[in-house]
Amino acid sequence: MSLRTSVDYYTTRLAALAPGGFFFAVHIRFALPLMHHQTYPQGWTDLYTEEAYALRDPIIAWGFSEVGTSRWSEITIPDPFNILGQAQDFGMKYGFAVSCGPMKSRTIASAAREDREFTDEEMLDFSRLIQQLHTLTEPPKSLTDAQIEALRCVANGDRHAAAAARLNISESAFKARLTAARASLLARTTAEAIQRARDYRLL
Repeated sequence: MSLRTSVDYYTTRLAALAPGGFFFAVHIRFALPLMHHQTYPQGWTDLYTEEAYALRDPIIAWGFSEVGTSRWSEITIPDPFNILGQAQDFGMKYGFAVSCGPMKSRTIASAAREDREFTDEEMLDFSRLIQQLHTLTEPPKSLTDAQIEALRCVANGDRHAAAAARLNISESAFKARLTAARASLLARTTAEAIQRARDYRLL
């Protein structure tokens, strides 16, 4: 099973536990997550983005200050912008947050529903999946020299054919190196792989 397929498996299982939607941001480093996913209502997502609530969200603040699981109703961090109150207008009346991993590579997740508080068992099941996802997506500590070389060529503006000629390999071999680098970095595109390699100081 590929890493991407494994991640899709986890998102499907998480969705089944969060009828009002959920989000996760795994391995947040240098203020950016390695990967993120959310299924909250589109109207809420639009408002959250437009108002830059990620910078003010008490759930995110809790996630960086604590490790574990907590219902939204139990989080005491101030919410001067009434973000949790506004979320209720979109059916997200009850929820909880999960935080795991070291501060330098923190994973934060949250789930919502409209009808009732989540049970302890539901929270535990969701939390276990997030912790497994955190482990599964541990960023690489290094890339191979060949992968770094291939990413550097593209970053410097070389086209595939020119880069392959420069490295004295076939174009298909060059593309294979890029594919391997993207897979290692969980990147959908080569540009994204280059940025992540830089973020993790691998390039």
